[in-house]
Amino acid sequence: MQSSAQTLPSILMFSPRPSSWTRILLPIFSLGSGLNTLGISLARIDYAPYGGLNPPHTHPRATEILVVLEGTLYVGFVTSNPDNRLITKVLYPGDVFVFPVGLIHFQFNIGNTNAIAFAGLSSQNPGVITIAKAVFGSNPPINPDVLTKAFQLDKNVVKYLQSKFWWDNN
Repeated sequence: MQSSAQTLPSILMFSPRPSSWTRILLPIFSLGSGLNTLGISLARIDYAPYGGLNPPHTHPRATEILVVLEGTLYVGFVTSNPDNRLITKVLYPGDVFVFPVGLIHFQFNIGNTNAIAFAGLSSQNPGVITIAKAVFGSNPPINPDVLTKAFQLDKNVVKYLQSKFWWDNN
């Protein structure tokens, strides 16, 4: 019999290194399991060796609790304005970390082996907004003049970043 991890649909997210990938299995509740209607969700995340990344993102409707099963992850979140304080930790198997609802957070595999974690979320529909893709990959694109001023970047840099998020580059 196939394990449930093999039958779950997944999303591949690419890291800065072309050979590194992170696979996020879609929340288990969406498959009609016993979690449906309980107001929670659960996802398995597989990280490639050094460089596997779950990029900065937020869940607007849920707090996330991450449990590391294998590997070594550098994780963190940024507090809200006006402090914007970065809170980070290196996690090992058995470690747990909480990302408060709505705050930008990330996970990065700093080990030289695969890493596996489970994320529990406090909503059946937590939502996810991947920051770079939302800002530089919106459809239609945000006017480059807005992003140039907001990020204090050269307009050519903004246009370059926007070109990286076309649908066929994901």
